[in-house]
Amino acid sequence: MSFNPLQEKGLPLEKQLRNWHQIAGKPYNKTDVDCYTRTRQILMNGIEVEAWGFKHQFNRFVPDNNDKAVIAMISRIEDSQQATANWMGPADQSVLETTLGYEQVAVDLTAWMAQNEPDEYVKETFDFGLLEDFDHLYRYSQFAYMAEGIKPSAIVQGQTDVIAGRPTQHHHNCNGIRIRKHYDKAAAHPQTKVNILTLLSGEQQTHNYYAEHGFMYADPLLRETYAEIKDVEEEHVTMYESLIDPAESMYEKFLLHEFTEVCNYYTCMEDESDDRIKKTWELFLDIELGHLQIAADMFKKYEKRDPEEVIGNEIVIPCRFMSQKDYVRSVLEREADKRLLAEGKYTTIDKLPEDWASYGIQKKQNELGAPTESAVWLAEIYHNRDIVEADKELKDKETEILKKGLQKEALAPNTVMPDDLEKMIKKAEKIKEKKKELI
Repeated sequence: MSFNPLQEKGLPLEKQLRNWHQIAGKPYNKTDVDCYTRTRQILMNGIEVEAWGFKHQFNRFVPDNNDKAVIAMISRIEDSQQATANWMGPADQSVLETTLGYEQVAVDLTAWMAQNEPDEYVKETFDFGLLEDFDHLYRYSQFAYMAEGIKPSAIVQGQTDVIAGRPTQHHHNCNGIRIRKHYDKAAAHPQTKVNILTLLSGEQQTHNYYAEHGFMYADPLLRETYAEIKDVEEEHVTMYESLIDPAESMYEKFLLHEFTEVCNYYTCMEDESDDRIKKTWELFLDIELGHLQIAADMFKKYEKRDPEEVIGNEIVIPCRFMSQKDYVRSVLEREADKRLLAEGKYTTIDKLPEDWASYGIQKKQNELGAPTESAVWLAEIYHNRDIVEADKELKDKETEILKKGLQKEALAPNTVMPDDLEKMIKKAEKIKEKKKELI
């Protein structure tokens, strides 16, 4: 790829201010938007939240007031970019509809990255997190259909399967166990660094969205479900940020944040199908190229190093949003029983030690039942079985996959067991056949 971001000047900082009309922008129409326009919008909101938050932390350590002023101005510009990206979402899109979009981001983004990640250990971590977000999509889909009559396909548009993954009740871990082995900043490929920072930004924003919007539903079980999955997203932030080399300096991290923004806007610009929104991505790419030049100059000033040592000399593609069904299915069938161990290791359910630290966490948090398990029981009451949207081949394996993913220890008292699920499926099939006979 011939595009070298360090050779592109971009839009100068002094020309990056926009008026309120431009900042607030115009939302997309939820009834005809492409699902991957929505995922790009959600992801870039998260990318900008991370970039803005980092720069405010960073600026507290910058000694030169002139440099502090420049970074403060970049923070202001990126805050306005975040508003534009976030407010592309329409007012008539419910919290649950947006939530399904967030989980589609997590599934298809993580799956694409896992297949394009040069570091095998990082890839393994992506695969592990993938199955957790995949299950979150399934659990929220139960409520979306029960509470608002929203079929998952209305949001994911058939691009992402909706079926049980590794059960959410088993995602709650001892905090230390989530810590993974970090990459070596001197040896890691820029693709790895951008992948991690992109995914970390997305997961952090997912946590923030659930934290800020879960209270907006009156149903106590749905509120508890947002609390439960929010807790897992907090663990994901811990897991993904632990992959980053702590020896990176703040100026190195500044450079990587700006490079990550450039790479993501470049990809959005290339892939966007909505011509109006595409123009926004083009503008924001130009803005971020200007920020990258500033970050590169500060890196050279303070680190006395060439920025190419950190980010290379060509663009990195963090994600091409597209259907990842085949890959997700392969990971699901292979790794539903995978679990975390201390010191950055992985194992399977059958090899877990009796004193596994996460058992205590799960027993306490799920002592009155897991809300995400109740979601399936409620779906059975209202619709005879769980809400599933997947190809028949995968549907036929649902009970088998659930059986593989369930632990024997620390089960929530309201767990939907494989036999329970099988009964639901058979009951629904009988009712369906009876309805056909009556027509």
